[in-house]
Amino acid sequence: MSEAPDRREQIRQVHADFIRQVVETCRNRDRSTDLETLLHTASENGWTHLVRAVRKIVLGARGAEVFDGLDEEDQVIAEAVLHGLQDPSTLPDPKVRPDPRLAAPGLAHMIHAASSGNARALALIGNMAEQMSNVGGSMGHLAGIIRPLINGERNRDRLCKGMDANGERLIMDILDQLRRLETH
Repeated sequence: MSEAPDRREQIRQVHADFIRQVVETCRNRDRSTDLETLLHTASENGWTHLVRAVRKIVLGARGAEVFDGLDEEDQVIAEAVLHGLQDPSTLPDPKVRPDPRLAAPGLAHMIHAASSGNARALALIGNMAEQMSNVGGSMGHLAGIIRPLINGERNRDRLCKGMDANGERLIMDILDQLRRLETH
């Protein structure tokens, strides 16, 4: 259980831009068109439950009803939006990049779910791969091997080819997590 706070913070950091944009557009009613565009895009990327929660927040909901039907990731994002509306100093800094070592369990779970036919997980991991590709370097390389991982590739040498030491360690952590998921 000691990983929970780190995992939650990792989720907040990965989605810092989205969280900040939602809070900023909610706090400025003149930007309602921007908010609708943001929510439409999020919905198209499979975040329908999260979009529903954000709409509840926009309408003034602040209780448990906001979190109905949300998975852990969506719940963390919705909580960050609520906290950000109450106190903007709690918003995650979009310039702080998440620790890639903490990403392995989350990525492995999404890869595993996507390989099992979960369309939402496939959309989420696709969105993350696009973001990683934009970062370049090891993250860009990791983005390029997401599809093979979803399709069952587990050969360390093929997956790590061209990676630096940190990238190799991340891939090895992902492979280790996938082995655990696939044996249970």
